[in-house]
Amino acid sequence: MDKEIIEIPKITLDWTDWAKWDDLKVDLRFNFGISVPNESGVYEAKLLEEEERLTIGKASNLRMRVKQGLAKGKLPHSAGEKIREKEDTSKIVVRWATTERPCAVEEELHKKYMLKFSRLPKYVDHT
Repeated sequence: MDKEIIEIPKITLDWTDWAKWDDLKVDLRFNFGISVPNESGVYEAKLLEEEERLTIGKASNLRMRVKQGLAKGKLPHSAGEKIREKEDTSKIVVRWATTERPCAVEEELHKKYMLKFSRLPKYVDHT
Protein backbone atom coordinates (compact mmCIF):
# COMPACT_ATOMS: atom_id res chain seq x y z
CA MET A 1 0.00 0.00 0.00
CA ASP A 2 1.36 3.42 -0.94
CA LYS A 3 1.39 6.16 1.66
CA GLU A 4 1.35 9.83 0.89
CA ILE A 5 1.79 12.68 3.35
CA ILE A 6 0.12 15.94 2.47
CA GLU A 7 1.20 19.03 4.35
CA ILE A 8 -1.21 21.91 4.06
CA PRO A 9 0.40 25.33 4.44
CA LYS A 10 -1.00 27.95 6.77
CA ILE A 11 -3.74 30.17 5.41
CA THR A 12 -3.98 33.76 6.62
CA LEU A 13 -7.42 35.35 6.68
CA ASP A 14 -7.83 39.11 6.45
CA TRP A 15 -11.35 39.50 7.80
CA THR A 16 -13.36 42.56 6.86
CA ASP A 17 -14.99 44.65 9.54
CA TRP A 18 -18.44 43.43 10.56
CA ALA A 19 -21.10 44.81 8.19
CA LYS A 20 -24.78 45.18 9.02
CA TRP A 21 -26.91 42.51 7.33
CA ASP A 22 -29.50 45.07 6.20
CA ASP A 23 -26.77 47.24 4.61
CA LEU A 24 -25.79 44.25 2.46
CA LYS A 25 -29.28 44.32 0.92
CA VAL A 26 -28.78 47.87 -0.40
CA ASP A 27 -28.05 48.04 -4.14
CA LEU A 28 -24.69 49.63 -4.91
CA ARG A 29 -26.14 51.26 -8.05
CA PHE A 30 -27.61 53.87 -5.72
CA ASN A 31 -24.06 54.87 -4.66
CA PHE A 32 -24.28 53.46 -1.17
CA GLY A 33 -24.33 50.03 0.34
CA ILE A 34 -21.54 47.55 0.82
CA SER A 35 -19.30 46.10 -1.87
CA VAL A 36 -18.55 42.41 -1.52
CA PRO A 37 -15.80 41.00 -3.78
CA ASN A 38 -16.41 38.58 -6.64
CA GLU A 39 -13.75 36.29 -5.18
CA SER A 40 -13.74 32.98 -3.34
CA GLY A 41 -13.69 33.05 0.43
CA VAL A 42 -15.45 32.39 3.71
CA TYR A 43 -18.00 34.35 5.71
CA GLU A 44 -19.61 34.46 9.14
CA ALA A 45 -22.85 35.93 10.43
CA LYS A 46 -23.72 36.61 14.07
CA LEU A 47 -25.98 38.69 16.25
CA LEU A 48 -24.36 42.07 16.93
CA GLU A 49 -23.61 41.67 20.63
CA GLU A 50 -22.96 37.92 20.69
CA GLU A 51 -19.88 35.79 20.10
CA GLU A 52 -21.67 32.69 18.78
CA ARG A 53 -22.18 32.52 15.02
CA LEU A 54 -25.44 32.01 13.18
CA THR A 55 -23.58 30.59 10.18
CA ILE A 56 -20.06 30.04 8.87
CA GLY A 57 -19.83 29.29 5.18
CA LYS A 58 -17.69 29.15 2.08
CA ALA A 59 -18.17 30.70 -1.35
CA SER A 60 -16.67 30.46 -4.79
CA ASN A 61 -18.00 34.01 -5.26
CA LEU A 62 -18.53 35.97 -2.04
CA ARG A 63 -20.73 38.66 -3.61
CA MET A 64 -23.16 36.13 -5.04
CA ARG A 65 -23.21 33.95 -1.92
CA VAL A 66 -23.27 36.67 0.76
CA LYS A 67 -25.21 39.53 -0.87
CA GLN A 68 -27.48 37.73 -3.32
CA GLY A 69 -27.97 34.44 -1.43
CA LEU A 70 -27.54 35.04 2.29
CA ALA A 71 -28.79 38.61 2.73
CA LYS A 72 -31.17 39.24 -0.18
CA GLY A 73 -32.48 35.73 -0.84
CA LYS A 74 -32.27 36.16 -4.61
CA LEU A 75 -30.26 32.94 -4.85
CA PRO A 76 -30.81 29.71 -2.87
CA HIS A 77 -29.10 29.69 0.53
CA SER A 78 -30.45 27.33 3.18
CA ALA A 79 -28.97 29.20 6.15
CA GLY A 80 -29.99 32.56 4.70
CA GLU A 81 -33.59 31.46 4.26
CA LYS A 82 -33.79 30.19 7.85
CA ILE A 83 -32.09 33.29 9.26
CA ARG A 84 -34.40 35.65 7.35
CA GLU A 85 -37.44 33.71 8.66
CA LYS A 86 -36.39 33.37 12.31
CA GLU A 87 -34.06 36.25 13.20
CA ASP A 88 -34.28 40.04 13.37
CA THR A 89 -31.86 40.87 10.55
CA SER A 90 -31.42 44.43 11.83
CA LYS A 91 -29.39 42.90 14.70
CA ILE A 92 -27.14 40.70 12.52
CA VAL A 93 -23.65 41.49 11.26
CA VAL A 94 -21.61 39.68 8.62
CA ARG A 95 -17.92 39.57 7.77
CA TRP A 96 -15.88 37.77 5.12
CA ALA A 97 -12.33 36.99 4.05
CA THR A 98 -11.07 36.03 0.63
CA THR A 99 -9.07 32.84 0.18
CA GLU A 100 -8.17 30.50 -2.64
CA ARG A 101 -8.96 27.55 -0.34
CA PRO A 102 -12.51 28.22 0.95
CA CYS A 103 -13.37 24.53 1.53
CA ALA A 104 -10.31 23.92 3.70
CA VAL A 105 -10.86 27.17 5.62
CA GLU A 106 -14.57 26.51 6.22
CA GLU A 107 -13.73 23.04 7.55
CA GLU A 108 -11.13 24.50 9.93
CA LEU A 109 -13.46 27.30 11.10
CA HIS A 110 -16.14 24.69 11.84
CA LYS A 111 -13.63 22.56 13.80
CA LYS A 112 -12.51 25.56 15.87
CA TYR A 113 -16.12 26.53 16.50
CA MET A 114 -16.98 22.99 17.63
CA LEU A 115 -14.06 22.99 20.06
CA LYS A 116 -15.21 26.29 21.56
CA PHE A 117 -19.01 25.80 21.63
CA SER A 118 -19.43 21.98 21.34
CA ARG A 119 -21.73 22.40 18.34
CA LEU A 120 -21.86 23.93 14.88
CA PRO A 121 -23.30 27.42 14.39
CA LYS A 122 -27.08 27.68 14.81
CA TYR A 123 -27.94 27.50 11.08
CA VAL A 124 -25.20 25.11 9.91
CA ASP A 125 -26.25 21.49 9.42
CA HIS A 126 -22.88 19.97 8.50
CA THR A 127 -19.32 20.70 7.48
